[in-house]
Amino acid sequence: MDLGIKGKNALVAASSKGLGRAVAEELAAEGANLVMCARSADALDQASREIAASTGVKVLAVPTDLTDSTALAHLLERTQAEIGDIDILVTNTGGPPPGPFESHSPDAWAQAVDQNLYSVLNLTRGLLPAMLDSGWGRIVNITSVAVKEPVDGLILSNSIRAAVTGFAKTLANEVAGAGVTVNNVMPGFTMTDRLKSLAKSRSDQSTATVEEVFTGMAQTIPMRRIGTPREFAALVGFLASERASYITGVSIPVDGGVVKGLI
Repeated sequence: MDLGIKGKNALVAASSKGLGRAVAEELAAEGANLVMCARSADALDQASREIAASTGVKVLAVPTDLTDSTALAHLLERTQAEIGDIDILVTNTGGPPPGPFESHSPDAWAQAVDQNLYSVLNLTRGLLPAMLDSGWGRIVNITSVAVKEPVDGLILSNSIRAAVTGFAKTLANEVAGAGVTVNNVMPGFTMTDRLKSLAKSRSDQSTATVEEVFTGMAQTIPMRRIGTPREFAALVGFLASERASYITGVSIPVDGGVVKGLI
């Protein structure tokens, strides 16, 4: 299937590894030029070089802490100067730390809001105007199945990703007539560093080994296995495409059937 995004420009946040890198690889394979950002300069440089070499698209890598307004402004300036207007925005950030409500200070809440909500708002604010001017744009936010079914011990993520979902749904309605779609993709258990960290945390709080924690996770999934970043990225690529022009304002799980709700 030709997704119709060859020559489009895409910015993928937190794309040095995990879900973000898989999404960057998917879009580049379809011929989209990339802006990649992440906090780790070394990992970002390696990922960007590998993607550029394997796909031949133009790749701009800009180390960025999205909670830093100066760094964000620098990212947007370099993007405009070296790539041009962005057609596809994929927002993505690492999840906030686990733990019950009593374990998180006001500063921890503020940091999580900056990282997981304001990063989405600020990237959108910086890149949406050009999409509206061109009459074409795709915004895909990577959230979590915790938006559908809150996960015990992840109160920060449960709360703040729900706020992103409310923002995205409202924005989708506001810009739908201008040819811009806004959607969310919700990963379930997917083999990333984040999941490994959560498994380690659960192991530390119990008598189970990390391997046993993973086995337990898999047993809760109808497909009886943990997903891969590439499987997740395939849906993001479709939602970012020309073919998905009539899909907006939705949150779609990629979870092997974990979410039990009807919709």
